[in-house]
Amino acid sequence: MAARIAAFLKKAWASEPVLVVSFTVAGLAIILPPLSPYTKYTGMINRAIPYNYPVPVRDDGNMPDVPSHPQDPQGPSLEWLKKL
Repeated sequence: MAARIAAFLKKAWASEPVLVVSFTVAGLAIILPPLSPYTKYTGMINRAIPYNYPVPVRDDGNMPDVPSHPQDPQGPSLEWLKKL
């Protein structure tokens, strides 16, 4: 089986090297991102940052769940990102 694949690749490289290189690059583009450590950190950042950002609301003192300032820290901390 391996000999047949090697023979096919050798023949393909001899006749169409551009196609062999393009298929190799496309295969690596599909395979490598899940193996990259950056994928892990990208997922962690996406989970820590909210999808919907809060809209500033005028606080009348009767809204305990609304922060008093839009930049008040809420949610998970991103200290691990600063330590990288």
